[in-house]
Amino acid sequence: MADTLAMPARAVTPGRVRRILALAAPTTMLAATQVAALLIEPWLAARQGTPALAGWAVVLPFALLLGQMSAGAMGGGVVSAIARALGANRLEEASALATHALVIAVAGAALFAIPLAVFPHTVLGLIGGPEAATAAAGYSAWLFGGGALPTWLANTLASILRGGGRHALAARGVIGAWIAYPPLAWLLMEPLGMGLAGAGLAFTIAMTGAAALMAAVFMAGGAGFRPHLGTRLRGDLFSRILSVGLIACVMATIANLATILVTARIAHHGAAAVAGYGISARIEFLMIPLAFGVGSALTALVGRAVGAGDWVEARRIAWAGGGLALGVTGAIAVPVAIFPAATAAAFTSDPEVRAIAAQALAIIGWAMPGFGIGMALYFAAMGAGRMAWPVAAGLSRIGLAVGGGWVLSDLLGFGLTGQFVAVALGITAYGAVCAAAVRPGVWPGSRGAPPP
Repeated sequence: MADTLAMPARAVTPGRVRRILALAAPTTMLAATQVAALLIEPWLAARQGTPALAGWAVVLPFALLLGQMSAGAMGGGVVSAIARALGANRLEEASALATHALVIAVAGAALFAIPLAVFPHTVLGLIGGPEAATAAAGYSAWLFGGGALPTWLANTLASILRGGGRHALAARGVIGAWIAYPPLAWLLMEPLGMGLAGAGLAFTIAMTGAAALMAAVFMAGGAGFRPHLGTRLRGDLFSRILSVGLIACVMATIANLATILVTARIAHHGAAAVAGYGISARIEFLMIPLAFGVGSALTALVGRAVGAGDWVEARRIAWAGGGLALGVTGAIAVPVAIFPAATAAAFTSDPEVRAIAAQALAIIGWAMPGFGIGMALYFAAMGAGRMAWPVAAGLSRIGLAVGGGWVLSDLLGFGLTGQFVAVALGITAYGAVCAAAVRPGVWPGSRGAPPP
């Protein structure tokens, strides 16, 4: 019983940490590149004025959801299914699973493209009001109408490679897109005069290039097996991916629904409040790509351990990776919490927006490292196929962020401060519940237990 919620130091061996780091390093490099691009994005939006920054903030949860569902959520289901097939040495099954993953990617892209490219005024107006929706409509149409499909394909192909243990190949295929995106966005937004819509077109171009490159790598056998795209579609193989991926997508939706509903609650304070909270939300969600660097390795390594029936090793890998994620995310979040005004000033010169963003970061920043460890253990849970507790974690987060915000902000009269405290409590609960799940009572405790 030594292998409990509080993992003993002897269980987290240097060899285990090295294995995680070996797989995490390329994805962490990808995450660092993505973080740099995503930090430039709100700065470019702010240069278009406060209405454009508010429009960007209204689109933000949906843009985040696109990446999270295609890369971390459904992508995690792809990694988990393929890793478990390869862990059991079933190469033909892994190849068939890859084909099914690509079919799912096309369907997933349509879920974003139809509402957000065809009806952007209607959808975004319900959240941020008519002014923000008008500023965001062109951006949303390009981002999702042109970018949803290549984003899903690029991230799904990267997940297939990660399931085969080819994390470096997967990272190299997408890093170029995130390097190209900021200068291309600036070119389209400012010299070519497209405004905020130029960022959406730049994203589409960058992701289309990434998808083409990843497809070439995949077809050349980069995942460790030869793809057979003509494989007959089977319900049990869809189920193998969707049993993890759908739950993870629901969780990603819940996470972003919290931001959407908080944004809607804040909207009556005006465009400056929406823009200020948008800056804080962007920093908050930067914890996801940072944790994903470690988490993608955990999904593959835990999946292989579970495929071999070694649940004790799976839990030990999860805790080793959780500690690494805590350190990585804390290195970013703690300075933000200590210097919130300076952080806010880096994104906008509008004094009202800057003041609200600084207020949010001073409160929410301290909770962000807990979000990081929660995300890492969530990715580990995908590898284990044990998703019930992460779902509970996501529900607790939205309940506290929205319901707690109503109590603190409206009933008790603390205004925006109360809402930001509620968001921080929701993030903290998410990390705590995800951590509570990685124990023998939830993940089976004996070698030889059957995989899920």
